[in-house]
Amino acid sequence: MAAAAQAELIHDVQLDYFGKQLATAGGDRRIKIYEVVNGEKSHQTAELVGHDGPVWRVAWAHPQFGNVLASCSYDRQVFVWREHSPQQWSLVHKFLGHEGSVNCISFGPREFGLRLACASSDENIAVLTYLGEHSPGQGQWTSTMIKAHKIGVNAVSWAPACSGMRLVTAGCDNLVKIWNCDESGNTWAEEATLGRADERHTDWVRDVAWAPTVDGAAEMIASCSQDKKVIIWTAGRSGEWVPKTIQMSCAVWSVSWSVTGGILAVAGGDNQVTLWRESHVGEWVQIGALEEGGGGLLPSS
Repeated sequence: MAAAAQAELIHDVQLDYFGKQLATAGGDRRIKIYEVVNGEKSHQTAELVGHDGPVWRVAWAHPQFGNVLASCSYDRQVFVWREHSPQQWSLVHKFLGHEGSVNCISFGPREFGLRLACASSDENIAVLTYLGEHSPGQGQWTSTMIKAHKIGVNAVSWAPACSGMRLVTAGCDNLVKIWNCDESGNTWAEEATLGRADERHTDWVRDVAWAPTVDGAAEMIASCSQDKKVIIWTAGRSGEWVPKTIQMSCAVWSVSWSVTGGILAVAGGDNQVTLWRESHVGEWVQIGALEEGGGGLLPSS
């Protein structure tokens, strides 16, 4: 894919809602937008500049808000961009409230309006809310800061809308925490720190992902860590979160759920992406791996 032509290290790649546009976050401080054709070919349509450090993550908003993309960087800044006409982008909001690297961003479910959660090395989460009635550009933004994790916050993920306005975060304190918002939509509080001491990660938690909820299935959260473990947390009937651990061979950097939540992709320090699914007996088993270079799916041996 043409995205491979970006000279510097690419830290993140995200497809938009329809799979028609692809955004990359580069170590060269640039965000590049590509048009995807038949899922196989792409050509660059835009380059967004303005960050003063490596760009760690990009995130697309739901299309009901227009073609809106957010980016975050080592430079402590969060930018919100909008495509106001085909292949023409403008910076519509700049958030400067963090005092450390902004490591992760995530747009919330569209049912809650245009909200963006930001995770930073300054130990805080910021939740940005757009108060305008239309696509960003002519409305006010507000921000709420949440003191979340000692040393820093590495990742943040929203719960599905059916679970209420909730977030899960991953920290440098080895913890995974859930946060909920009151009915005003402005005040956040810690709901839970997942697991007993002997069930938790023992090193920095690098990523966390709340699974989509389909057909009343139990809520699930995946977390991964430098301790070489992936933990699948499942909500029990009495409100507790039950962990199941997948032992990996190296530090794990990223976890991502399929659209329906049935398959979990895991990316580790061995440059491999493996796919996992829960068996009929409740154990998580590897069902395959993504072939290096994007060539296809390799079945598990």
